Amino acid sequence: MAIAQPADQKTVFRRVEYDVAGLLEFIDMGDIGLPDIQRPFVWSAAKVRDLFDSMYRGFPVGYLLLWENANVDRTRAIGTDRKQHRVPGRLIVDGQQRLTSLYAVFRGKAIVDANYRETKIGIAFRPRDGTFDVTDAAIRRDPEYIADISEMWASGKSSHSLINRFIGDLRAHRQIDEDEEELISHSLDRLFDLRRYPFTALEIAATVPEEQVADIFVRINSEGVKLNQADFILTLMSVFWDEGRADLEHFCRASRVLSPGPASPFNHFFQPDPDQLLRSSVAVGFRRARLEHVYSILRGKDLESGHYSPESRDQQFLVLRAAQSRVLDVGLWHEFWKVVLAAGFRDGSMISSQTNLVYAYAMYLIGRHDFGVPQVGLRQLMARWFFMIALTGRYSGSSETIMESDLNRLRGVSGADAFTSAVDRQVQDTLTDDFWSIGLPNELTTTGARSPYLLAYHAALNLLGARILFSKLRVSELFDPALKSTRAALERHHLYPKAFLRDQGIESTVEVNQVANLAFVEWPDNADISDRDPTEYWPAMCNRYLTTQGATSAELDAMVRWHALPSDWTAMEYLDFLNARRRLMARVVREGFESLLASQPQELG
Repeated sequence: MAIAQPADQKTVFRRVEYDVAGLLEFIDMGDIGLPDIQRPFVWSAAKVRDLFDSMYRGFPVGYLLLWENANVDRTRAIGTDRKQHRVPGRLIVDGQQRLTSLYAVFRGKAIVDANYRETKIGIAFRPRDGTFDVTDAAIRRDPEYIADISEMWASGKSSHSLINRFIGDLRAHRQIDEDEEELISHSLDRLFDLRRYPFTALEIAATVPEEQVADIFVRINSEGVKLNQADFILTLMSVFWDEGRADLEHFCRASRVLSPGPASPFNHFFQPDPDQLLRSSVAVGFRRARLEHVYSILRGKDLESGHYSPESRDQQFLVLRAAQSRVLDVGLWHEFWKVVLAAGFRDGSMISSQTNLVYAYAMYLIGRHDFGVPQVGLRQLMARWFFMIALTGRYSGSSETIMESDLNRLRGVSGADAFTSAVDRQVQDTLTDDFWSIGLPNELTTTGARSPYLLAYHAALNLLGARILFSKLRVSELFDPALKSTRAALERHHLYPKAFLRDQGIESTVEVNQVANLAFVEWPDNADISDRDPTEYWPAMCNRYLTTQGATSAELDAMVRWHALPSDWTAMEYLDFLNARRRLMARVVREGFESLLASQPQELG
């Protein structure tokens, strides 16, 4: 049921009271639809669980903002059922996540998740204590739970029959006294009656233009933490360039699925979200990284005078359109991944920061289109740039500020040679002798398996063609993303095994699991080494490498160098070994990076 309050002449909205059942009925009839200015994703199952828990306890869960529909051309139905043919009379502007979640659970409907897959939200309920949970395999086997509360409303059965069936099933597993039966019945009645839960909606008048509705949406959300600046720009795109936002979403959806047909954006490195590709487009088109400024520009604001103009807005959207056409070019997209491969990074497991990819892609496109750097030279140049930003985690913190600074360095630069010099100069200024000899060894004092410094060491092993410890196989071969097994082809072996160190009185995780104590081996060799003393297993494994696998002494020496092992390391004190190996690992990383300089085309020197 909906009860409208008189509209205030000074406002552009009126207040309307609904209950859940009424809202769902309007959605079923197609009278409430989703406008394209809203984000397409639903909450996580855990957040939906919390929503139902709050409703069950009688807590307020927020209001809805609806818009009386004057623009009927671009709307989409809630959920994945496309049988709603009626033109919506009201559109959800704010609260879509909440209402879509309610609809999915009360009606038992599938929704589209953040990865663009159809899925059903499973929320479980335990009547004896009123607990809500996300449904899992254990809950489905537990007779104390209703495994999927959608059954309470979507089955069409009466609450009486559902309660009797639940109690009967529970009695088959354990005894229930009258008091507990009363408690369970009361809890389930209360759950069933959530369809009467009240919602307040603020309905914006149909006479309010779409741009102003988008502005209301942004103003409401800018007070909280639900949206970021990218979301605001995506909102503007939905108003002024809807097909551009649709193209972003389609590209991102396609990047998640390996397609046997025509070329697609799928790759083994990165399955982007629209806001991430938007950042690349903004950097390419406007040479900016601070999205707050770009939002104002796209609204037609002159940043100096503060004035807005529709003509300026339209012009700026043309700039964004041109930039996005490059960002979403599948051919350019895959050429960029050749850059990442050339830098020694084989798949997504070696990438510590997706923001590095976003901004490196933008820099690649700028170099190619704005400065005309030849493709072969550009690939090697950007491989050096990507190795540097991946090694240092350049865009892992204050990313907008740092990228803005990097883009500013290109102001006044013209021509391929000048661009190449500007990029290489920044690389050299970052990777100084002090960085290699002092900074990097210190940064390798970590246990983090996702440390950018460790991942760069792995990339260097790939660049140098390094072989796995005690193996003829190269490290790069077992980083192949196409290789999938129940057990990892590569394992990280403790050079000083945990049990051995424990016997020496060294048990601190910070010391035992330092990356300087780890090396790649194939898993059968790791099992053979187990917890043996290094002075025992090292000569035995080296001898086997020389005899059984037919390796030469030169190959053994190369293996020792690649894996940064100090001479006579098995006789060293453990902490001395860690210090010495960190320095040698840093040397290997530098050697890997310098291999990118060695392959630099002559004209770029």
